[in-house]
Amino acid sequence: MKLHLKSMWQKPFTALMMFALMSVPAFAQMKPAKAVPSKISTLSKAETALTNKISLDSIKTFTKALAADEMEGRGTMQPGGDKAAKWIATQFKSFGLKPLGDKGSYLQSINFKETTLTPETSFQVGEEKFKMGKDYGFIPLPFPKEDKKISAEMMFIGYGMEFFSKDSDMSKVRGKVVVMIDGPPASIEKEKWEKAEANSRIFEILVINGAKGIVLVGHGRKGDKTEDYIDYFGRRQISLADEKDAFAPIPIPPMMMISKATATKLFAKSEVKFADATKQAETDAFKSFNLNQSANIVVKYATKKGTSNNVVGYIEGSDPKLKSEAVIFTAHYDAYGIENGKIYNGAADNALGTSEMMAVAEAFSKIEPKPRRSMIFLAVTGEEYGLYGSKYWAKNPTWNIEKIAANLNLDGVGTEVFGPVKNIVGYGAEHSTLGNMLAEVTKSYGIKVMPDPRPEENFFTRSDHYSFVERGIPALKLTGVNKETAKEFNETVEAWEKLHYHQPSDDVMRNWHWEGAKTVADIMGILGLRIANQEKMPAWLATSIYGKLKRGNTEPLPESD
Repeated sequence: MKLHLKSMWQKPFTALMMFALMSVPAFAQMKPAKAVPSKISTLSKAETALTNKISLDSIKTFTKALAADEMEGRGTMQPGGDKAAKWIATQFKSFGLKPLGDKGSYLQSINFKETTLTPETSFQVGEEKFKMGKDYGFIPLPFPKEDKKISAEMMFIGYGMEFFSKDSDMSKVRGKVVVMIDGPPASIEKEKWEKAEANSRIFEILVINGAKGIVLVGHGRKGDKTEDYIDYFGRRQISLADEKDAFAPIPIPPMMMISKATATKLFAKSEVKFADATKQAETDAFKSFNLNQSANIVVKYATKKGTSNNVVGYIEGSDPKLKSEAVIFTAHYDAYGIENGKIYNGAADNALGTSEMMAVAEAFSKIEPKPRRSMIFLAVTGEEYGLYGSKYWAKNPTWNIEKIAANLNLDGVGTEVFGPVKNIVGYGAEHSTLGNMLAEVTKSYGIKVMPDPRPEENFFTRSDHYSFVERGIPALKLTGVNKETAKEFNETVEAWEKLHYHQPSDDVMRNWHWEGAKTVADIMGILGLRIANQEKMPAWLATSIYGKLKRGNTEPLPESD
């Protein structure tokens, strides 16, 4: 699942997209799983026949193949990603899917650009040399990448609250490397801080008034994911080759995140220790002060271009009229590949989801009669860096985009294999007629639809289904939940996150409950069959902010509160 980048700048700097890494869990040792809840026999004969063809063994086999070290983490613009794409294409061909890629193939090639920080990049204070990816990380900004070398005194400004005062001397930051705590302060609610766009305003003030560098340290309270961000910022960055940089009217200084241990060392020659300074920053009386040390910062970039592929095939519908319309199933097959000599196999995120989708494709290829509408199966690349594969297909579709009935997407951290599926989360269910359809299907399995258990994470916009929402197509992302309540589920997810999310340890576990994966695949398949066979395509609800969207939409989407 994609890391979530949150906007930290407001106009006139266009939209500076930054972090807010999203998390997703990992497994501690789990107890032996209980049996799957008994089905309620409300499925049609065709639906039952379909689920009988969705093979648990196939899901297991496909997942283990994709998550094997031989696939080298399926990295975008890396050999392992190319190997995985060709392997998926071979499976599609063996199922009898027709190719829907470039020039009669299953592959849709996408031009990418890789940006890395070279070994010359450094951050040093006095004799202390810090390690990128562990002690600090440069925040990837959407502006042109420029090599920089900076030596400047450091100043601590707390949360930057003093600069909201009309009497504040904002010029004091000129020529300084500014060290600040990532807001909000403990006394201000996060929602109010974000609504006021406080971070954006503070950064704008610092840039306009000539700060030479901005160094952020986490607030240390619950929800602080600084260590995750630093790890991510030390990795290579991927973008579309033709993606244009944002315009900046004035030079933008380097922006960094540092660990608490690093921050402590920055205060070594200050009269105030870091721990005490953070407490002072929470008070109204706090004033900025110099740290009596200089920071030496070197930023040097290297870029190269290459390609990666979406993999796409289809099963032609049986209805002479409706077969020109299609249901599109998606899952991203990419993971983080090889970084610093380590393989990021991405078993739960998202070899498992890709394999469930493939098992659905295999099942549809075996049933007769075929669904009335056509069925497209799209395994996308580049999701982890910005939903690039799905966005590319949605903007360069190999099927008439106005005749895509709906999108069903699988992406997550493998919560369906934590144990028997007791609930299903359908991200986007409240926006279209797909929501009621999902509720009816889950009844057949004796399970319920759970509302988004983590709305603050904004998962609906963070996976490949959203690329189709942007084009006006109703969509769902399906997540299997192994707990009865959202609280229990979140605790399980957060425990997994701390250990495995986007880490080399995301491997196939011996105690996975594969029957849960089969349940999710079944529900995806049944939903797809119902969408394919009903007379009308799914529609947006009038109550939704997307209610007025039409298929093929090219306008910016409305923003939710």
